Amino acid sequence: MRKLAFLMALAATPAAATGIEIDVVGEAEGTIAIDLFEDVAPAHVEQITALAAEGAYDGVVFHRVIDGFMAQTGDVEFGREGGDMSMAGMGGSERDDLAQEFSDLPFERGTVGMARSQDPNSANSQFFIMFAPGDFLNGQYTVVGEVTEGLDVLDAIKRGQGPNGAVGEAPDVMREVRVTE
Repeated sequence: MRKLAFLMALAATPAAATGIEIDVVGEAEGTIAIDLFEDVAPAHVEQITALAAEGAYDGVVFHRVIDGFMAQTGDVEFGREGGDMSMAGMGGSERDDLAQEFSDLPFERGTVGMARSQDPNSANSQFFIMFAPGDFLNGQYTVVGEVTEGLDVLDAIKRGQGPNGAVGEAPDVMREVRVTE
């Protein structure tokens, strides 16, 4: 009986939540904390946390930032600080691309989604964080998490130029990305 009560109590407690903390430097300075939704997008969360744990995101820039829309980062192949930004946003990691994990979760301010090409099954390492709601993305991109702290840091990230929001010179950088629980 005690064993059953213990197991029921254990089942009633929330599982350890996985997240990441991003230390941002540049025009923005500070930390963005993100709760990752492993129950909604388990393969995507596994990929992000594995890349973060390996240090792959450290030193990667926010290469595409559109005011009123979103800030995109995570190109571990071509988006390194000090690199040639002409290719930033076109790369990924050495890991396989992921099959989409679309959900009913809406894209709101602070929502984190996976970037991809026209192929819905092409997400790899890049992700974006919403400045404002983007209902037109609902059901079209995988939602992987939400910002829980640091929206002020997000809001301070250097904006890009032109319709695609490319940040050419001195983009803000993810100095360090840590996995949290």
